[in-house]
Amino acid sequence: MNRKKSGRNKSYKAPTHKNKRDRDYRKSPSIAPVTHDEDFLLGMLEQLEEPFILFLDRVQDPQNLGACLRTADAVGVHAIVILKDRAAPLTETAVSIARGAAEHVPVIQVRNLAETMAKVSECGIKLVGCSEHTETDLHEEDLKGPLAIVMGAEGEGLRRLTRKACNSLVRIPMFGHVECLNVSVAAGVVLYEAVRQRNT
Repeated sequence: MNRKKSGRNKSYKAPTHKNKRDRDYRKSPSIAPVTHDEDFLLGMLEQLEEPFILFLDRVQDPQNLGACLRTADAVGVHAIVILKDRAAPLTETAVSIARGAAEHVPVIQVRNLAETMAKVSECGIKLVGCSEHTETDLHEEDLKGPLAIVMGAEGEGLRRLTRKACNSLVRIPMFGHVECLNVSVAAGVVLYEAVRQRNT
């Protein structure tokens, strides 16, 4: 595995919170990981010039949640939004798999993902869902600017109301025999494509 020598990729300007409390939360590894609510998310969005958010729609496996957290931190995502019910919570397993990322990427728990997505959209943030119910290739979609990536559950994918709340849907090109990728792997593919576009 290749490791970076120091910090984040120099070509990518890591987003920072202007609010001192939020900034300290992201930088201090001594603070125990906690979850936040929708109000925390909306307050954060008001202070960011170019938000970069990851929504997870009923992801069940805490190991997948942890892996998504780890990748989210690597690419500079501001926060991950998950459901309070019928989804993997921020367990000890998820925190362990995240390898420290849970201490730096705020995890937002909400009761209704589609409603929260609508409020985020009202803030001027484009919501892009990863789904098989589209012909639009991931690499054809504009992923620059204020952005929220929306990933579905293992096997099930995005629910109907979640898809409807997205501004656009994209699919990851598949050239082999398998029909889909693990959600944490798929999230990594989409997030890094967003980073690639935002750096060109």
